[in-house]
Amino acid sequence: MDIVKSVKNIGSEIEKGASTVVEKLEETLENVASHLPLSNLAKKDDSSFHVEVDLPGVKKEDIDIRVEDGVLVVSAVRHYKNELSRDDYYVCESSFGKFERRFILPDTVDSDKISAKFEDGRLNIELEKTKSAKPKTISIK
Repeated sequence: MDIVKSVKNIGSEIEKGASTVVEKLEETLENVASHLPLSNLAKKDDSSFHVEVDLPGVKKEDIDIRVEDGVLVVSAVRHYKNELSRDDYYVCESSFGKFERRFILPDTVDSDKISAKFEDGRLNIELEKTKSAKPKTISIK
């Protein structure tokens, strides 16, 4: 009888452990945003580029912009509101957690002259071309 009781106890402990693993996995997956922020890309008349990334609900200090091996990387974190819980919502379509967008930069972009401005939930990034890549007008004599 002691063996049967021990096996049941071991089985019960395994179930508890598996349940804890599932809970932790669910928490982790909930923390990863299930979307990519929407973005707009435009080429300006002077051949420079403009990128807009929609980041509603994100604070400026939670945004990171960097260039890695010719790729512009924009990452951000949208935090849950502390005063609200899941039970406060009937439907919650907003995504929370960390997310990232990557944009491959052409060789003609001067990575030292990239500038960014964040206003009203929209990140605006200006990408200037290198001096040698900019169109040059030649006057006729």
